[in-house]
Amino acid sequence: MGPKLPTEGVAEIIAPDVEAHDDSERVIGRRVTYHGTEHKYLVGHELVIVAVLKGALLRAEYTLLSTEDAVHAAGGVTADDRIEVAPFIKEENRFSFATSDPRAIDLDAWRHLARRSTTH
Repeated sequence: MGPKLPTEGVAEIIAPDVEAHDDSERVIGRRVTYHGTEHKYLVGHELVIVAVLKGALLRAEYTLLSTEDAVHAAGGVTADDRIEVAPFIKEENRFSFATSDPRAIDLDAWRHLARRSTTH
């Protein structure tokens, strides 16, 4: 047996367990870009979807959807949802353990859901 390695004070980086893809028919794991102003630090980063926070813009009690089946059963992504995303850290070839929750309409995939202003 080799030497006993110390375990105290050793940190293990935990990152979202998703497989990144570009399939527009799937939500979880999809690569997206951010175009909003609420989370300016996300601009310019490759992001991957970790979960959908269903109805998070309507109420404090929302539903966390982290599987493709759950997203589809809930009717897909709407303008009332937030999307949990993780940035990709190219230098380390991994996703960040820190996630953010921008509005769905601030991501390129769902910008078309933004409500049009009725005022002139």
